[in-house]
Amino acid sequence: MATTLNPNLLLAIPLAPLVGSAIAGLFGTKFFGLFSSESRGGRIVAHTSTILGVAIACVLSVMVLLDVMNGAGYNGTVYEWMAIGSLKMEVGFLVDSLTAMMMVVVTFVSLMVHIYTVGYMDGDPGYNRFFAYISLFTFSMLMLVMSNNFLQLFFGWEAVGLVSYLLIGFWYTRPTAIFANLKAFLVNRVGDFGFILGIGLLLAYAGSMNYTEVFAARDQLATVVFPGTDWMMITVACICLFIGAMGKSAQFPLHVWLPDSMEGPTPISALIHAATMVTAGIFMVARMSPLFELSDTALSFVLVIGAITALFMGFLGIIQNDIKRVVAYSTLSQLGYMTVALGASAYSVAVFHLMTHAFFKALLFLGAGSVIIGMHHDQDIRNMGGLRKYMPITWITSLVGSLALIGTPFFAGFYSKDSIIEAVAESHIAGSGFAYFAVLAGVFVTAFYSFRMYFLVFHGKSRWGQNHAHQHHEGDHEDEEVSHDHHHGLSAGETPHESPWVVTLPLVLLAIPSVIIGAIAIEPMLFGNFFKMGVAFKDVIFVGENHHAMAELKEAFHGWVPMAIHSLTTPVLWLAIAGVVLSWFFYMKRPDIPEAIKNRFSGLYKLLDNKYYMDAINQAVFARGARLLGTGLWKGGDQSLIDGLFVNGAARVVASFASASRYLQSGYIYHYAFAMIVGMLVLLTLTVTGVIGTK
Repeated sequence: MATTLNPNLLLAIPLAPLVGSAIAGLFGTKFFGLFSSESRGGRIVAHTSTILGVAIACVLSVMVLLDVMNGAGYNGTVYEWMAIGSLKMEVGFLVDSLTAMMMVVVTFVSLMVHIYTVGYMDGDPGYNRFFAYISLFTFSMLMLVMSNNFLQLFFGWEAVGLVSYLLIGFWYTRPTAIFANLKAFLVNRVGDFGFILGIGLLLAYAGSMNYTEVFAARDQLATVVFPGTDWMMITVACICLFIGAMGKSAQFPLHVWLPDSMEGPTPISALIHAATMVTAGIFMVARMSPLFELSDTALSFVLVIGAITALFMGFLGIIQNDIKRVVAYSTLSQLGYMTVALGASAYSVAVFHLMTHAFFKALLFLGAGSVIIGMHHDQDIRNMGGLRKYMPITWITSLVGSLALIGTPFFAGFYSKDSIIEAVAESHIAGSGFAYFAVLAGVFVTAFYSFRMYFLVFHGKSRWGQNHAHQHHEGDHEDEEVSHDHHHGLSAGETPHESPWVVTLPLVLLAIPSVIIGAIAIEPMLFGNFFKMGVAFKDVIFVGENHHAMAELKEAFHGWVPMAIHSLTTPVLWLAIAGVVLSWFFYMKRPDIPEAIKNRFSGLYKLLDNKYYMDAINQAVFARGARLLGTGLWKGGDQSLIDGLFVNGAARVVASFASASRYLQSGYIYHYAFAMIVGMLVLLTLTVTGVIGTK
């Protein structure tokens, strides 16, 4: 078996979605206008080219993963952009087991979303544009995960942020969508500022942007003190890098953009906010684990931020009534779990949960979209109920996704989530006690809000076809001409309907790994040699010399079946069961109790309903502060100092001087002759007296 992968094959993987995006974006929109979004031919060209491109990338990614598991790998430069002294700026690929696994996850979920979109976006005027965007997003994400240097990593990092901005604001006539995409863009800029500072520090002290060269200098980096402080430079650099991850992976307090991003169409919720963009930060920290292992302070920071996100974002999911926002807060909480695992030095566990979560969370988002289609784009779960009889495929696949999410034994989410909890329990890093409480309590919270949504949507009495004051619809626009559905919500006498096969097929295909992938992958990924496969980078996934969580997990592991059976005696399973039972009792048997609790604890409900007032704080402090600063710079700096003093002031000085000197210009020759004689006398006097020297 060859030990080096073909670079041309690797290059074809990100380029295939890029070509598909170009075809859909150039020929299917107003750029070249060969195919209009309104024509059937144009739509066929758009979705065929992009689906084919992503399918090629998916097949090639699977081939690469199989080759990597057989010992192949790649680390090299594909294109050198420029060289400045010893610093090289390159496009290059590092393909090992971590990269290959991410490539398969990204392309498979993207392929499912592309197929799903054919049915979901049918009739939308922006059909071709949407396919161009999601295929371009896939290209950007592949460039990010395949990079072997910080320059390309940053390119992919910014590219996925840009395309997410376009996708969140896809329905650009809606003020809420424009607000949401601008919010996502600005919040991510805050994280990216920290990210680029971290990259700059590593470049300054390691002298390279290539991963392997920076990792090779890790012993030297561990001894450098940050100038002017007693902090270690590596601690500062790692915290800066993690601030970038906080923005991209929506960790507290930079999480505020993700719930609002539900303003975009449902397919991008699955693509961006389940399997790809929001996991970029998790992937980056795992890739940089050789550096994070050098600083317990940075790991503790990661651990505590993840724990806060895992628990407190889960609380917000309990009171949400928009079906997509419930799943969005679930995503925030699960990203917190992954971050906690990173902080406990259980990098392989974090990546394992990233993989399993990608499948069942994409399934839940797409299932929510199928429900929205069946409900004629009504998203409020209070208007649903009893859909199990009308949408059987959506019902059973959503149940599978919910069971995987709450960590039901033998489902994929169980193996990864349970491993995170055990790893945190074994960790001795500062903050691990709080983190263990957060992830344990989060089990109950997750089960409660997940099955609250499930029961209200699929069980109980039907509540559609009525006039509700609280209705919320996806696709509502200021301009009805751009709405892809003019009629929202079921009318009296109408019943929900199952979605077309292009929508339900991806649900079934995602439900399969949501059940089996955890049992298949846990042993090789956590306790085998999976992360040592590929090129010989023993430090790319670095288990940690000073932290014993993974060693303790390995000693306690006796197989995927015994692990599931053993869970019957653990508090984790019983907390999940308690959450399911309580949600069933509250919302199926005694719906008056939640209403009574809401009224009794109105202050707490208001706190949760206002999302801990984070948006209000951001508006009051940062947005208003930025406006005040901008106004001050405009009034004081631009108008008063630059325009008033330098520009207009200089003009006034010249005008004043000209006005004064004008009186000296009489126009009589004898006046000028007299002035010349006086001047000559003055010069002679100064020369004679020695004031002006002579040669």
